[in-house]
Amino acid sequence: MPPRMPVARKPAASQTPIRKIGGGPLAPDRVAAILKALDEAYPNAHCALDHRTPWELLVATILSAQCTDARVNMVTPELFRRFPTPAAMAKAALPQLEELIRTTGFYRNKAKSIQGAAKKITEDFGGQVPQTLAELITIPGAARKTANVVLGVSFGKAEGVVVDTHVFRIARRLDLAKADTPEKVEQELMLVLPRDRWISFSHQIIHHGRQVCTARNPKCNQCNLETLCRAKDKTWES
Repeated sequence: MPPRMPVARKPAASQTPIRKIGGGPLAPDRVAAILKALDEAYPNAHCALDHRTPWELLVATILSAQCTDARVNMVTPELFRRFPTPAAMAKAALPQLEELIRTTGFYRNKAKSIQGAAKKITEDFGGQVPQTLAELITIPGAARKTANVVLGVSFGKAEGVVVDTHVFRIARRLDLAKADTPEKVEQELMLVLPRDRWISFSHQIIHHGRQVCTARNPKCNQCNLETLCRAKDKTWES
């Protein structure tokens, strides 16, 4: 009996194959191919947190910790209607803030953070969200990731790469980073990516992580990065 011939797998019809790229995982042409594929898949990727001002984005980003952006967007309209400025929120009763943000989880700590941020901005920055990383990370609740979000989205300043759970996971799956903490992954990405892509890369990867490259059972047959990916948990092999 003749041996069975392997059946070649091919991408789904909607997937545009990417030519094989030589060199190691951080080879410039491979990184460029990844960025090109992201541009093709997510040309208009943007921050999913609804906001009108840098202050609203800062608060929304603090609330988004361990919470979905969709849930935050359900909470913030009433929060900002009641307390539209840092000065107003600084004077709010803490139980009022807690009740308004309860459904975002960890609401007691988050209420303290956003009120602390409001007081810091009112007292030390004249009511305006500062535009430097060094100043932003002095604000309660605004660690480096939050600061990078505000700087990139509100001010167009690329001081770092936003590394949320999606960016952390996918950067490692794509071999763009190997570190085991978000802070170290950010430093690796800053060395690999062109600076003019630090902001857009995060938005695109976050969309990709939600829609395709999910934590469990990634939809590799729908991924236009699949031929560039050698992740151990792939569900599809080119």
